[in-house]
Amino acid sequence: MSDAGPHLNAMTSGSEMRIPVFFGAATGEAAAGQAAGETAWLVEDGLAMPDEGYAVGFILPPPKFGEAAGHPAGCFCCTPRGPAAEALTRMFRARSMGTAPFFKRIVVLGSAAGSAAVREALAQDVVTKARYFAAN
Repeated sequence: MSDAGPHLNAMTSGSEMRIPVFFGAATGEAAAGQAAGETAWLVEDGLAMPDEGYAVGFILPPPKFGEAAGHPAGCFCCTPRGPAAEALTRMFRARSMGTAPFFKRIVVLGSAAGSAAVREALAQDVVTKARYFAAN
């Protein structure tokens, strides 16, 4: 497998081939990856983008009628592919096509609602769930 190239070798070296997604500031594994340039950022609109590294933003849709009563913004039942799932898809596509660095993890910077939208995408969106998993 040594002639398969670094991307294929990196993808097949462990039993878990999905990309870990961390929530909040980069600590531990995510911080080590940040220093090595292996961390990408998913940032909710209105929050500061990181000074360095690959980052993609997402915007939560405005609340719809009835969402104030415990119905989260951008939920799976109202938005088949929410903005978080779409942003994660853009990141994966850019990584696959070589237009983004070959990141090994993602750190989410978002409000409670933004983080909930990403967690929901990780749990309910079939394509997102196949590519990523919540690491914390």
